[in-house]
Amino acid sequence: MTTQTPQQQTPSDLMIACEECGLVVDIPDIQDGQKADCPRCGHTLTKKITMPYHRPLAYGIACLIMLVLSLSFPFLSFSVNGMGQQIMLLNAAETLQHFENSVLAILLMLTVLVFPAIYIMLVLYLYVRAARVKHAGHLSGNTETLKMLCRILFRVQPWLMVDVFLIGVLVSLVKISALAHIGMGYSFWAFCIYSVLVVKCVSMVDRTWLWDQFFAMKHIDGVHEGDTHLDNNHVGCHVCNQINPMPQDHHTKCIRCESKLHGYNPQHSLQYSWAFLLASVVFYIPANLYPMMYTVSLGQTEGSTIMGGVVMLWQMGSWPIALVIFIASVFIPMAKMFALAWLYYCASKKPNDSTNEAIKRLKIYRMTEFIGRWSMVDIFVVAILVALVQLKNLMAISPGPAAICFATVVVFTMLSAMSFDPRVFWGKAKTNHGSELNATESNQ
Repeated sequence: MTTQTPQQQTPSDLMIACEECGLVVDIPDIQDGQKADCPRCGHTLTKKITMPYHRPLAYGIACLIMLVLSLSFPFLSFSVNGMGQQIMLLNAAETLQHFENSVLAILLMLTVLVFPAIYIMLVLYLYVRAARVKHAGHLSGNTETLKMLCRILFRVQPWLMVDVFLIGVLVSLVKISALAHIGMGYSFWAFCIYSVLVVKCVSMVDRTWLWDQFFAMKHIDGVHEGDTHLDNNHVGCHVCNQINPMPQDHHTKCIRCESKLHGYNPQHSLQYSWAFLLASVVFYIPANLYPMMYTVSLGQTEGSTIMGGVVMLWQMGSWPIALVIFIASVFIPMAKMFALAWLYYCASKKPNDSTNEAIKRLKIYRMTEFIGRWSMVDIFVVAILVALVQLKNLMAISPGPAAICFATVVVFTMLSAMSFDPRVFWGKAKTNHGSELNATESNQ
């Protein structure tokens, strides 16, 4: 199948409904290194990096090389009183499986290795295809497969936790550095570089730009710049940003990417968000009451809760690491749950027409969505310590029941934030800012 090149669209055809405030914006013709932000809420609608076809490919290839090196050599070594061992990166998941903690093992494998690898390979494939489309002037091949791969790419992206895992490794090293000698293998340094490269690669991928390389946005009659989600004349696709006509039933798909459309339904969104949030609260109780891990030293077993680990680090003099663990594992989850509950309560009331109030609540929502994944630090600390410290009765660490509960808390709070529709904060007041949108430098 051969289709017309998407680059032939005119800039006026590119209208995006902001997914955070619902404003329909006419996107200007942005140049390399520029981005277009929503004039009402400041959300980045699209961006175009410098050398958009070459830089993501270069970083993607570098990521794969560092990933292979991270898996090919010893990751960490541990020795005490003449006894020791060394582990590969994959040993963390294997040891959790050995302790019959398959859920944590699968979660670690997916978020640290599988999903990042899938994401990077999809970036390489899609950007190579995009460069070929630009060179040939038309799109050929199986378009359905291409749409499916683009959808997978952006659904996987929120669950990449390579950088969080690296922080967890550093924290675990500080925790046991006073008890034994720790050695960093070649794979450790390769993984540090890999983490930085993955973060940089993700920052270069723009959803709107990538979809436009394959499938041009389709013009919809009756939708104009300055309209909002409350005008009930369109539905914005959250996968490709295509503006669609109002669906006739609940199973209508996007006219561009064929993803299922989710119209503006604040009550439905709040029900899912509240359900995930309440489930996280339920699991947060045992996550703090039960031990996060068990430590065997000279035949004696001692359990350690989250707060117990913070107190132990503080008494050891490692107060910066104790502060990191307290913020990531105690303060952030509680603050996020309270913040989300307050936002959902505000959303359940009638929205006002105050732009300042809406932006204030939107900033809180953005912050809670951003910091939620960092609570996984403590889970990754447990995974590294369990894999590294296995010297039988002399010294050994095993996961406690709180580990799976706390991981569930993190996942449910992330799902809760993802299910929430922030457009509910915005009232029916019209805005005339649409014509004031300008392209700005994106620092990419």
